[in-house]
Amino acid sequence: MGFTIGGIREFRDIRHGTRKRVRPAEGSAVAEYTGLWGWDVVPGARAARGGDGRTVCSCGADDCPAPGAHPLAFAGTLPAGTTLEKAAAAWAETPGAAVLLPVGRSFDVLDVPVAAGRTALVRLERMGLPLGPVAATPTGRALFFVAPGAAAGLPTLLYRMGWDDASLDLRCLGPGDHVVAPPCDLAGLGPMRWLRPPTLDSAGHPPEAKLLLGTLAYVCHRVCA
Repeated sequence: MGFTIGGIREFRDIRHGTRKRVRPAEGSAVAEYTGLWGWDVVPGARAARGGDGRTVCSCGADDCPAPGAHPLAFAGTLPAGTTLEKAAAAWAETPGAAVLLPVGRSFDVLDVPVAAGRTALVRLERMGLPLGPVAATPTGRALFFVAPGAAAGLPTLLYRMGWDDASLDLRCLGPGDHVVAPPCDLAGLGPMRWLRPPTLDSAGHPPEAKLLLGTLAYVCHRVCA
């Protein structure tokens, strides 16, 4: 399902009270995440290339730490269950916004190098373990959606599995973090995409992190070695 993202000028128009007509596809894409998958959605800032080639953010801050990957300060959250009509109406207030998924509510995210993620995904599928959605970023990361609480419990889980002292390019996103939803553009670097798209079952019931962590840690250790 497509999602058309506008430019920085649209955000300036919002701030000055000008409203642009929202395309039906925009509201449909947002409603897919809220209504079909049962996730909250937050309108996000938009990144673009400045005249000097640098990535600039629609928030206007020259030192923005996450261009195009943070919520708009003046926009609210669309809660899970939002209908298509309400999603379209809400997105008309922020035309061109990126679709952000708040982490720590319906899911946490295990973040690993995409090469390790692809290898681990094959292993996990062969083992018949339950899997949630898996996204890939244009920066070479794989994002495994797992049950909420993983970020808080990650140090303990790694310790119990004997991976606490290992060199792992593995981290966990939790409350306060956001994921740019496919197929939106990430910070002007390219589109997000699904390696394993969400399903009705996996979106609402992502697996516990402990079921995937051993395989992910092993594969990450081999990639980092």
